[in-house]
Amino acid sequence: MKLKAILICLLVWYTGSQAQTSVPPTIPTLVGTINGKVIDKKNNEPLPYASVTIKEDGKVISGAMTKDNGNFTVSNLPIKTLHIEVVFMGYKKYESDITLTNEDNSINLKSIALEDEAKQLNEVSIVKEKSSVEQKIDRKVITVGKDLLSSGATAAELMNNIPSVSVDQQNNTVSLRGNENVRIFVDGKPSNLSAAQALQQIPSTSIKQIELITNPSAKYNPEGMSGIINIVLHKNANLGFNGNVNTGVVFGKTPKFNGSIDMNYRVNKFNFYTTYSMNHGKNANEGLIHWNDYNSTEDYDLAFDINSFNKNHFTKLGTDFYINDKNTLSFYTIQSFNRPVTIFKNGVNYVNPSTPDRLQIQDATGNEKNQTYNLAYKHQFEKPEKTLDVELNYNATEEPENSTFRDENNVLFKTNKIDKDGKNFIANIDYASPISETAKIELGLESRFDGTKNKFILDGNYDSDFEFNRNIQSAYGNYSKQAGKWSYQLGLRFESYDVNGTFKKTGQNDDTFKDYIFTVYPSAFFTYTPSENNSFNFNYSRRVDRPNMEQVNEIRQWTGLTVEQIGNSDLKPQFTNSVEVNYTRKVKIGSITSGAFFRYIKDDISQVLTSNPYDADKQLMTFTNFDHNTEYGVEVSGNLDFNKWWNVNFGVDSYFKNNKGIIENRNGDLIEDEINAVLFNSRMNHTFKLTKDFRLIWFTMYRAGERSLQFTNKEMWKTDLGARLNILKGKGTLSVRYNDLFDTMRARFNSSEPADLSGKFRWENQTVNINFSYRFGSGKNKALDRKQRDKNEAQGGGMF
Repeated sequence: MKLKAILICLLVWYTGSQAQTSVPPTIPTLVGTINGKVIDKKNNEPLPYASVTIKEDGKVISGAMTKDNGNFTVSNLPIKTLHIEVVFMGYKKYESDITLTNEDNSINLKSIALEDEAKQLNEVSIVKEKSSVEQKIDRKVITVGKDLLSSGATAAELMNNIPSVSVDQQNNTVSLRGNENVRIFVDGKPSNLSAAQALQQIPSTSIKQIELITNPSAKYNPEGMSGIINIVLHKNANLGFNGNVNTGVVFGKTPKFNGSIDMNYRVNKFNFYTTYSMNHGKNANEGLIHWNDYNSTEDYDLAFDINSFNKNHFTKLGTDFYINDKNTLSFYTIQSFNRPVTIFKNGVNYVNPSTPDRLQIQDATGNEKNQTYNLAYKHQFEKPEKTLDVELNYNATEEPENSTFRDENNVLFKTNKIDKDGKNFIANIDYASPISETAKIELGLESRFDGTKNKFILDGNYDSDFEFNRNIQSAYGNYSKQAGKWSYQLGLRFESYDVNGTFKKTGQNDDTFKDYIFTVYPSAFFTYTPSENNSFNFNYSRRVDRPNMEQVNEIRQWTGLTVEQIGNSDLKPQFTNSVEVNYTRKVKIGSITSGAFFRYIKDDISQVLTSNPYDADKQLMTFTNFDHNTEYGVEVSGNLDFNKWWNVNFGVDSYFKNNKGIIENRNGDLIEDEINAVLFNSRMNHTFKLTKDFRLIWFTMYRAGERSLQFTNKEMWKTDLGARLNILKGKGTLSVRYNDLFDTMRARFNSSEPADLSGKFRWENQTVNINFSYRFGSGKNKALDRKQRDKNEAQGGGMF
């Protein structure tokens, strides 16, 4: 209350001081005001951040951007006839002449309905022909079109076609702007699923949008150095019964089936919706590592062959209860199940002929379960834009693993049984209220509890267990204001972080660790829109990457004959200060967005290869904190219609980083090292419209080599060709896509410390995808506007 009183007093003082002068008062000149609301003509949903421009005799004299609810106000206008233009990316421009008079100097235009530039069928959940990219004040929104859907059956395959995003095909680790410390959300909610599991279990056909939040505000969880990737799933709220059916086959070394169905039923005050999908098939991966241990007679070639069979089931079921115009109650649950079966053959071929070669065959089975339950209540006050949101989210996962290990003679020599259970609970309260026509405050509280329990049984006997729990309490405040062509948002987030863990192992003393951190995370956003075709965005935020449960878990993650991965419970959080500048230019044929960023990272969390204190015959893949790291880069992306039959969606980015830390050399000594590296990525997607219903697709990507403190990855590239045909009066779509036409995609790497090693990894990247989708039902959309929340953790895993 004191803060609000101070703000009001300052506002009154400022207004009064501007009104006072040292000369006698004069009669003020009468000025006018224009206000209104911008909505989507098709579904009457508000359009936030639309550009409103006021012109006098063809010259821009004022303007504004619409708020989250689509409202806008333009004040201090001359009393005369003016011209108004409203522009929003992907929609036709609205233009009109308005006359302000002394008698009528305040005009309310009510609702301005913008029409989509692309003529759409009156069906529900229609996926657009081409994907679109929209730059908002705090995020980049990619609306998934049919051109992206044809790229693959899973979210992992789809994301590799998005600018600024890369997915490691070996372990599904995601990087944003060249950095793996990115958080994956589903419908703005956290999950105990790792990024790899989430990207494999979510079908591409269920994805409506992907939001890249590279510099989140204080409203969002501060975890994730390079930001947040929020996957928004389809959800309808349309009158009557409607839905969508998708089915497809991926032909690689073995055929793989995928299918999904989305259904929705809206009646009276209730809306019911559900999604079910299944991915079923085998995947083959292979690799080879040459290991030269310097002056050693035990150099070798390490070959591995991985064949996995997955049967993923994914279901989302929910309902909205529209109590009245001011109150809505919603509930949904996500249930996903997978029974993976993996055969991992790991062979060692020694250079010394007197040393016998070795082979290990691991047969692993699992029964993974992931459950999410979400309850949300939204209240809209009488005052416009004044809202209260309460949300509860609970997530539980089970990831058991049973493995047998056999030698080259098929003799059983070891068994492993690992139980891994995780739980996560989040409660949010958010309050938003305007304090004037151009200013707004947002306040919120978040309480989060999560933890994991792991148990390791070796050869039928107890070996070790690990328990890890976190308690995070947060409060935030944002103040935003719009002043003509400028708008800004200032925020602070206060957060306490309390963590404790226990590692127990047979024959060792219990290892416990605790940590408590209280931190303030500031954020600032400034937007300048000099005209309808130009927009500048400047922002800053402080973020944190806390070690995730996999990185601190000292129970082995995977094991081979010569390498195994184990976490490090001594990891410290890494903190990042990030500055970003973006510029969006609208041209006649589309739009181009360019940006630059700088990040300073303290105690950078990275993966390293060292000698193994637990097993002298194996190297240890683990995690450590490097001293510091600086990263900066530029990126350009755009969506251009060169003519009616040719559209190009492209993205180019280049990043520079300086990394300093301690690694282990060939002699087993710890040494300090420093590197300067340059990263470069490019993607381009061409869509050729040959007829009204037939299109060709050509996609290319190139990723330059990347150097880190210990490893150097080489470049990779590919090109895809595809075709898409609309059938059944536009309700059905048949698509075919040939991925990696020249079979060039492969991961290659090398290192000089702690050994001279080089390797390569290949997967089923050259595939033919055949997909069919069919839409049914119709009705006007009145979807509930659900809030988007964020939470993430640093990723890591795989081999190299």
